Amino acid sequence: MHKPAPENPYKQMRKNKLTHLLFLFSLLSVLAFFTFYPFRIDLTEDGRYSLSPYTIQLIKNVNRPIRFTMYLNGDLNPAFHRLRKATIDIVDDVSKYANHSVSTTYINPAQAGSEEERLQAFGDLAARGLIPTEVYMRDKDGKSIRHVIFPWIEIEVDGQKVAVPLLKNLRNKSGEENINISIENLEFELADALRRLTVKTVRKIAFLEGHGELSEAETYEITKSLSRYYQIDRGALNEDASVLNDYPLVIVAGPQTAFSEEDKYILDQYIMYGGSLLWLVDGVKYNKQQLADKGFTPAIEADLNLQDLFFRYGIKINPVIIQDLQCINIPVNIAPQGEQAQFDWMPWHYAPLLLSSDLHPVSKNTAEILSEFVSGISMVGQPLTTKTEVLLASSRQSKIATAPAIVSLHAAEDTDPDTFNASHLPVAVMVSGNFQSNFNNRIPPSGIRNERPFKPNSDFTRQLFIAGSSIIRNETTGTASDSTCLPLGYDRATGFTHGNETFLVNAVHYLTHQEEWIQLREKSIKIRLLNQQLSLQKKTSLQIIHIALPVVCLFLFAFVFNHYRKKKYAHKSVQD
Repeated sequence: MHKPAPENPYKQMRKNKLTHLLFLFSLLSVLAFFTFYPFRIDLTEDGRYSLSPYTIQLIKNVNRPIRFTMYLNGDLNPAFHRLRKATIDIVDDVSKYANHSVSTTYINPAQAGSEEERLQAFGDLAARGLIPTEVYMRDKDGKSIRHVIFPWIEIEVDGQKVAVPLLKNLRNKSGEENINISIENLEFELADALRRLTVKTVRKIAFLEGHGELSEAETYEITKSLSRYYQIDRGALNEDASVLNDYPLVIVAGPQTAFSEEDKYILDQYIMYGGSLLWLVDGVKYNKQQLADKGFTPAIEADLNLQDLFFRYGIKINPVIIQDLQCINIPVNIAPQGEQAQFDWMPWHYAPLLLSSDLHPVSKNTAEILSEFVSGISMVGQPLTTKTEVLLASSRQSKIATAPAIVSLHAAEDTDPDTFNASHLPVAVMVSGNFQSNFNNRIPPSGIRNERPFKPNSDFTRQLFIAGSSIIRNETTGTASDSTCLPLGYDRATGFTHGNETFLVNAVHYLTHQEEWIQLREKSIKIRLLNQQLSLQKKTSLQIIHIALPVVCLFLFAFVFNHYRKKKYAHKSVQD
């Protein structure tokens, strides 16, 4: 039988060489393509590697180069490395969708030529509002070493800069949970900064006056925060129904005197035409100066002539004061009468730290809310056309004092947990939907100017009811300035600033119907932690599975592969 001529070995070598070169060229081409055109498929259940359509469109609308400056660098523990990597991933996504150039600069403030230069760099960043965080890590010898890091990133567009905090530090969360929450909020924080740098149309919101509401100084901090996004105006109604027409939101913060029927009618019709209201109304009145001077004060029901209006909207603010074991501390004079004052920090149960709901984008991942002399809210009537959602509530160990009552500093001495047997009393409730007018089948009050046609049912809108004006009030010496006003939610005892500002700013965004933006806060990343008890029980078997089994599989594959090669070439030799 005629046997085919053997193939030229040099020709076979050239053919193999050409195949290898083609493979190498293809591999390099693919690598180069994905270097300049990054491509990523998000197969995660929680969509952690995907930007929302709203954020993508916001990035595309930026018509200037974007510059990022990252300060989270240097010696980081694994948790902060994860936060840093998640931030870099989002910056990469921004560069993918941006229509102009995107550059990133990485700065480690701890790297300096001398200790003096390092402290100077720290001071310069802190003066710009970039507050450092202390982290304790162990070195190779097991010693605990303090590191100062700056979990911040600056975004610059057209010469304007916004500093973005990367770390959410909630006191009631573990370190791992805080890192997870921080990663969840990255897209919202970066989108918020880009929006502030590029927005051109500014909406208007109004603080209502004319009923003894909180002064401009007492709302200075929240006004300053909201002014980044909105034009803030203040004024009274003065029986002019058209005065609110240009405002999508009106804030009623701490009224002290009763509302007239004319004012109620104007606010009611404002709601019917789609306006939103943020109510911060106290259920009781008390004399704060008398409490400070004498150690006690009577607390009576606050009659603001709003009960019928609220009841129509499905809400009742109860004339009670909530006391809570989860509260702040205040200095109390513990010296006997007639002796030199001696102050000690005591729990002030009338100033509860309110819990925020993780089921709503306004309150999700928000720190505890500092409050004082807040009341409870009841949902009444349950209108079928509206939906109620509790955003803030007391802790598991609460109780109420019904007005009239005596408020005394000696209440700090009552720490018996058996008396604090109420749980999760609602303090802030969001009501959304179509409201019915409180003036249906009633003769409207006379004397109202520029009145629109009466509307019995509202368009879709929202109202947020908060039973306590302290949530929006900052401490002040009487004038509105940075030097005379403390941060909103500031606790003198601990120096910690609570989540009041974040909660209220989110609430205003939500009430002005910016759903696509505020829904970025709903992003959730599940923490998949190890079961420590199960890990200890099955330690040996888990070590075998994760360490020994891969090695066994590798040796098994090598044995099978070598056996196959020997068999193949042995068969070819027999044929030759």
